[in-house]
Amino acid sequence: MIKIVSFKICPLVQRVTALLEAKGVPYDIEFISLSDKPQWFLDISPTGQVPLLITEAGDALFESDAIVEYIEEITPPLVADATPVQRARDRAWSYQASKHYLVQCSTMQSKDRSVLAEREAKLTKAFEKAERQLGDGPFFNGSTLSNVDIAWLPLLHRAQLVREHSGYDFLADYPKIRAWQCALADTGLYAKSVSDDFEEKFSEFYLADRTFLGRGADFSEPATEEPQQKTTNCCG
Repeated sequence: MIKIVSFKICPLVQRVTALLEAKGVPYDIEFISLSDKPQWFLDISPTGQVPLLITEAGDALFESDAIVEYIEEITPPLVADATPVQRARDRAWSYQASKHYLVQCSTMQSKDRSVLAEREAKLTKAFEKAERQLGDGPFFNGSTLSNVDIAWLPLLHRAQLVREHSGYDFLADYPKIRAWQCALADTGLYAKSVSDDFEEKFSEFYLADRTFLGRGADFSEPATEEPQQKTTNCCG
């Protein structure tokens, strides 16, 4: 059976596990601590980052894009009749999501409103592009769940959690994306692709008192002039 080595709140890992869940592919998962990485993991991971996929034959694969491509090669596609052009477009739109995972992570760690606004501006560009591209839904390409939906799922899942816990809505200006977010929630993949204590771990990391969102995104709170500390990479 395939094995995934993971850190509980890493969006890159969630993309991989959501794809496996959507395809109905059985897998084992082992969670590690990024602050105390086990030696066996460092021995087989060239980058020391998650996700890591260990094949049934014991081969270790790293980098989420490469892992997704491997899963695509060994399993039936989500969209069986996609043309080469459509597959290429789907890969392009998937990349528009994955390259913003760490942008969102950084944004959610903002310590005050000014830093949040600065970082959110980069994230907003991705949402603006998707809003213009989305049709009648419920999914990105219409009625069928595709790899694009899986790629955007970590972004939309985290935006939902932020709204529920802090009241701040990254998607307030994007009604089509909000509908898409709800459609993905209805598939059950949000919960299936993360650990049982994901929300707790997510809140501890992103919605603690040290972050503006964790303090309830109170815009009456004065901005501090202290330098923003370097954000932590949540996947490595």
